[in-house]
Amino acid sequence: MKAKVLIVDNEPDIRTMLKSILVNSFTVTEADSGAALKKLLGGEGPDIALLDLNLGDDNGLNLLPQIRKNWPFTEVVIITGEADYKTAVEATKRGAFHFIAKPFKIEEILVTIDRALENKQHKEENNSLRLALATMSGAASPIFRSSAMQEVVHTVERVAASDVTILLTGESGTGKEVIADLLHTLSPRNKSKIIKINCAALPRELIESELFGSVKGAYTGAHADREGLFRQAGNGTLLLDEISEMPVDTQSKLLRVLQDHEVRPVGDKTSYKTNCRILASTNRKPGEAIKDGKLREDLFYRISAITVHLPPLRERRDDIMPLANTFLKRYAAQAGRDICGFKADAVERFTTFDWPGNVRQLQNEVQRAVLLCEGAEVTAADLSITNAGAGATPGVEPDSDYSLLEGVERNVIIQTLMETGNNKVEAAKRLGIGRPTLYNKIKAYGIEL
Repeated sequence: MKAKVLIVDNEPDIRTMLKSILVNSFTVTEADSGAALKKLLGGEGPDIALLDLNLGDDNGLNLLPQIRKNWPFTEVVIITGEADYKTAVEATKRGAFHFIAKPFKIEEILVTIDRALENKQHKEENNSLRLALATMSGAASPIFRSSAMQEVVHTVERVAASDVTILLTGESGTGKEVIADLLHTLSPRNKSKIIKINCAALPRELIESELFGSVKGAYTGAHADREGLFRQAGNGTLLLDEISEMPVDTQSKLLRVLQDHEVRPVGDKTSYKTNCRILASTNRKPGEAIKDGKLREDLFYRISAITVHLPPLRERRDDIMPLANTFLKRYAAQAGRDICGFKADAVERFTTFDWPGNVRQLQNEVQRAVLLCEGAEVTAADLSITNAGAGATPGVEPDSDYSLLEGVERNVIIQTLMETGNNKVEAAKRLGIGRPTLYNKIKAYGIEL
């Protein structure tokens, strides 16, 4: 059965030309105005809708939400003679699959329709997954109960299928990596892998080789050719974590890669095409990072077509106990412990604490409590957090030389080392940092096990 394509354009010549291109391969219908399109919305949706923005009696951007609501599995491709980057971003936010500027090439139309059909098939194959994830943004969500996180998940559901670069912002431990995983899982690229790199964990002299690749002999220690993460990611997703910690000169080269979609390994004379989708994250406020010279302004605009901000846990307290209960079930099962919940004093302690280490600190606290709890429920006595000064950090005295977040980081490192039997290679892997970084932090914090 032929796929169905709907052409929505108020210019007869455009509709005729598009129909002549498509009629042999697709079942083609037409609508010459916004009003004509609205009459069709009550019927069966097409597979693809080619939608002009300027319809005379209406605007395609205004019609996008209605199309998405009535035909959730129809892929919408915007076609317009008034193309600009801002409009393209807004169309993506409202659910468009792609954006093509007039005058367009026939090959561009055909390739885009093929990609849109693949994405539609992907949506249908993963409908059960999407429905399950959609419940995360509902009132009965077991994890994201707060309105702030419901909005985050709703945004992710809308933009995951596109190839637009997304910047994830928020404090350390708020769950940026979890959202990156969700974006990848809901995208057509989920049959390929997602690769993550912590830009703060790599030595300055190695980060370009890690990202772009290198040839044998390009620098001291380069004993073989290295492909680089951009090429390793293939058709998948590459997360550039803590991008504001990347050296500024490397940011300049990254900007060129993002613009040209090709990468040149260090020491090589040949450039290679790249096709991975880029996600980036930072725990710094972008404006401050730019002001401080940590993040190039032109790179920021390139990677932040859509920005998703994850609020700290203290600003979404409705999520604390659902998350705590989720972690409790996981770690109780792993430890073979029959622990069914939290006592009222523990709940009060959890919900009034400020969680400077955010979800990561909450997760570690629950895991610790599971191991120490002697009864069927976790009590306040099983917890290391206190209510003394809502942000008090376990194991760090008020007059300590450590800052609040450093104290959290120190405790996380100690706990990870204990869990891995002081295996620093495994600990560094779990923490998502390089071994040299871990050794430096162990020395800085005076950690001895």
